[in-house]
Amino acid sequence: MLLIRSLIFDFFLYGLMLVMGILCAPLALWSVGGAYWSIHAYCRTVLWLLRVICGLKTEIRGEVPTEEVIVCSKHQSFLDIIMLAHALPRVRFVMKKELRWAPILGLYALRIGSTPVHRGQKSKAMNDMVNHVSQKSSAPGQLVIYPQGTRVAPDARVPYKVGAGVLYGRMHKPCVPVATNVGVFWGRHSIYRRPGTAVVEFLKPMPPGMKIGEFMVEMENTVEENSDRLMREAGFDPGPRVPAVLRQRQAGSDV
Repeated sequence: MLLIRSLIFDFFLYGLMLVMGILCAPLALWSVGGAYWSIHAYCRTVLWLLRVICGLKTEIRGEVPTEEVIVCSKHQSFLDIIMLAHALPRVRFVMKKELRWAPILGLYALRIGSTPVHRGQKSKAMNDMVNHVSQKSSAPGQLVIYPQGTRVAPDARVPYKVGAGVLYGRMHKPCVPVATNVGVFWGRHSIYRRPGTAVVEFLKPMPPGMKIGEFMVEMENTVEENSDRLMREAGFDPGPRVPAVLRQRQAGSDV
C-alpha cells in the first residue's frame, strides 16, 4: 500500500505541476508577484495531498525570515524545496544550470530571479553565481543556497562548499541556517513517501560581518547538529560526524 500511495501522490505532484504551471503561466509572466502566488498555491496543494494520500505531515519550525537574507539549508530531497518555497514569501534559489531548461520548473525559477550555476566549472561557476546574485540584489527576498551543492542522504557526510561563504561575504546580509529531516521520509532516489512528520527548522540568524572561514565552520556545525537532532527525533540515527573545524584541521595536516 505504501508503494501505491506513493505512486498516486507522484502522479498528482507532476500532473499538477504541468496543469497549474500552464494555467498560471500568463499570471506569472504578467508579474513576479503572480509567479509567487502560483508557486505558493502549488506548494500548498502538494503538501495537502502529501498529508492526505501518504500520511506525511510537514512542519515549519522557528522564525521564518521575511526580510532580505541568505538561507543556507540542508538539502535531502525535493520535499525541502517545496517546503521552503511554501514558507518563504519571496524565495529565490541557487540552482544547477540544467534546470533552466526544465519544463515549467525552469520558467518559474527564472521568473522569480533564481541563480543558475554550472557545477562542473568551479571558479567560473563561482564568479557567475556572485555576478548574477549581485544583479538581482535590488529585488528583496530570501536567497536559498544548499551549501553541500546536492541532495544528501540522511546518513551521508558530504563536505560543505565555500560558495555559501562567498555569497555571505559579498552580500553583507544575515544568514539563516536551516535544518531538516525530510530525507528520512522522502529519500533523494526513493519512490516511497513514508508517513510521519517532516520538519524544516529555521535556526538563529547569523549576523553579517564574520570572516568566511569562521562563518563556514559555524554554519556547517549549526545545520548538521540540528539536522541530526531532527533525524533522531524522527527515529533515524545518522551516525557520528566530525565537527567542521576538526575536519578542516585534519585536511590541513594531510596537505
